[in-house]
Amino acid sequence: MIYIVGSINLDYVARLEALPLPGETVLGSSLVKSPGGKGANQAVAAQRAGAPVRMIACSGRDLDGELATKFLAQDGVDLSGVERTEMPTGIAIIEIDAKGENSIAVLPGANEAVSSEMVKKYLQGLNNSDLVVLQQEIPQEATLTALCMAKQAGAMSILNVAPVLADSGDAVAQADLIIVNETEFEKIAGLEASSNAADQWCQQTGKALALTLGADGAILAGVGESSHIRPPAIDPVDTVGAGDTFCGYLAAGLHNELSYKDAVETAVVASAKACLASGAQEAMPWAKDIEF
Repeated sequence: MIYIVGSINLDYVARLEALPLPGETVLGSSLVKSPGGKGANQAVAAQRAGAPVRMIACSGRDLDGELATKFLAQDGVDLSGVERTEMPTGIAIIEIDAKGENSIAVLPGANEAVSSEMVKKYLQGLNNSDLVVLQQEIPQEATLTALCMAKQAGAMSILNVAPVLADSGDAVAQADLIIVNETEFEKIAGLEASSNAADQWCQQTGKALALTLGADGAILAGVGESSHIRPPAIDPVDTVGAGDTFCGYLAAGLHNELSYKDAVETAVVASAKACLASGAQEAMPWAKDIEF
């Protein structure tokens, strides 16, 4: 089982010709509401990749909450660990320009209600055949509790360090596999993203690392000889959800006993495929559909 302890949001996605500069007003062409949140996105991706997934999260007792759990329920994600609260469901305000690039602002809402006590309740029975996947859009205390429980149970833990927080180092120190993009890597490592820097950081920390590079694919380091996996050439529609697709597919690959390299290769292709349609969860491919 893959346990994903994380966020559930509803995404408000605005289409613009160009992303606004500070102080600038830009007219948009459309606004669409769609399910999101890094935790929920990764749960959908891992489920579509062929792994059993249980989500541990909070959403509001509102229409946004119903919409935000739509694909989780449809795809068969186990929602027995999702609690409804009186707080409003978390939202993300996403702006996408004509080139498919995006900027995102997140308002946590009900995600702030995920607690250590809740994590302890729903991670009971965790064992060494399970994986625990985390991000950083819920209270850090809950994330650290989940990492501690994974270590005690001998379960593999995967931490997507997004967003980077002031105390992210505490979580990184406890996780087995770290997933970061270039900006996040530079913040946690103090090094410019490259294969050599990834190797250096892994040697210093003893961690396994998947460093995503957008259109340049991903670097795998810390598990034998490092590899730079290149993606297929695509003409992206938008990149929202591509990173979460990568995380979910990588977790599913490892759960299904692929090697690290094979799991990363599959995740790179899946994340590229996710860029060929609009939205986050809506665009995530099923395992049978990721061949180019």
